[in-house]
Amino acid sequence: MSNTKISIRFFDDREVRAVWDEQNAKWWFSVLDIVALLTDQDDYTKTRNYWKYLKAKLTKENTQVVSATTQLKFLAPDGKRRLADMLDYNGIIALGKEFPGKKANRFIEWFTFSDESIDGKSKTKAYALFESSLINNIEVGTTKGLQQIHAYLFGGLYDFAGQIRQKNISKGGFQFAVSRFLGDTLRQIDAMPETTLDEIVNKYVEMNIAHPFMEGNGRSARIWLDLILKKRLKKCIDWSIIGKRDYMNAMMLSPTNSSVLKTLLKKVLTTKINDRDMFMKGIDYSYYYEENDQ
Repeated sequence: MSNTKISIRFFDDREVRAVWDEQNAKWWFSVLDIVALLTDQDDYTKTRNYWKYLKAKLTKENTQVVSATTQLKFLAPDGKRRLADMLDYNGIIALGKEFPGKKANRFIEWFTFSDESIDGKSKTKAYALFESSLINNIEVGTTKGLQQIHAYLFGGLYDFAGQIRQKNISKGGFQFAVSRFLGDTLRQIDAMPETTLDEIVNKYVEMNIAHPFMEGNGRSARIWLDLILKKRLKKCIDWSIIGKRDYMNAMMLSPTNSSVLKTLLKKVLTTKINDRDMFMKGIDYSYYYEENDQ
C-alpha cells in the first residue's frame, strides 16, 4: 500500500480521499468521507456509527451498495493505517442516492462531472508528470520551462496549451501584464536571481503578475515554483498544509506585499523533494485552490 497513488478531491471544502487500484485500473473512494460530507458531520466516531447503521439497513434491503464495498488500509484520525470501507465510482453514486436532498444531488452532479472536466483530465496528466521523463527535462526557472509544464498539463485540452497569450486578461479587477509588453516582461523574469527563498518567491510573484497563459497559470506555476525550490534549495512545498483561503489571500497581497506569502511558504518547506505522495498531494491541493467556491 505504501506505493499506492492516493488522491484528494474537495466538495464544499471537505476532503474526499481515493486510492488508485492498479490491477483493476480504477479509483476506490472513502465511504466515511462521503458520509461525513453528506451528513455535515465532523465527528469521526459519529460518522462511523452512522455508516454502521446505514450499512446494516442496506444489508437488510439487499442493496448493491454493501456488496460493492471493499476494504483497503487508510489513514485513520489516530494516525494509523486501518482497514476502511471503500466504494468505486458506481458505488459512490449509488451511495449518494441513499441520501435525499439537494446536497446529495449536488454532490452526485459534482462527482460524476469532475473527472471528465478539463481540470479533471489535466489533473490526471499532472499526476503522470511525476512518473514521466519530461519532468527531468523541464528548464528550471525559465519561461520556456513554464511553457513546457503548461503544454504537458493542457495539451489536447486547450488549443493554446504552452502558448504565450496575445490578449489582455484580468481577474477580480486585477489587470495582469499587458500582452503587448509580455515578451519583455518574461525576459526580465527569466533574468531574476533564484538563490534564496526570498528571491525565488519574488520570481514566482512576478510570474503570477505576468500570467502568461489564457488559462491554467496557477496550476502550472506552482509546479514551476517547486522545481526551482528543488533545484536551488533542495526543498519543496507541502501544499497540503496551506489552506485555500490563506493561500489566495497571500497571493492577492503579493503584488504589493510579498512578505505574507513568503512567511506562509517558509513554514511549510520540506526536504521530501522526491517523495511521490508529497507530489501527488501537492497536485490535489493545487487544483483545489483553483476551484470556484460553491
